[in-house]
Amino acid sequence: MPIVLLIIVGAAAGFIATRVMKVQADMLTTIAIGVFGALLGGLLLRVLLTMTGWMAGFVGAVLGAMALIWLWRTYVGRI
Repeated sequence: MPIVLLIIVGAAAGFIATRVMKVQADMLTTIAIGVFGALLGGLLLRVLLTMTGWMAGFVGAVLGAMALIWLWRTYVGRI
């Protein structure tokens, strides 16, 4: 995925994940959560479900961002 597309998808996924998980975060943190979540979730979803296409990547990005928020809350501290 090109870097610009990764940032755009990551920003959208981070926004959705922070709203679903009720996290108050600034824009840079939201984008970072989404981008890292996109990497994590996109990879896991594609490997586990062998799905392709941008929609699978987007769903994986949202799920990955939510997993990253959960890991952060559980092991590092409260957001």
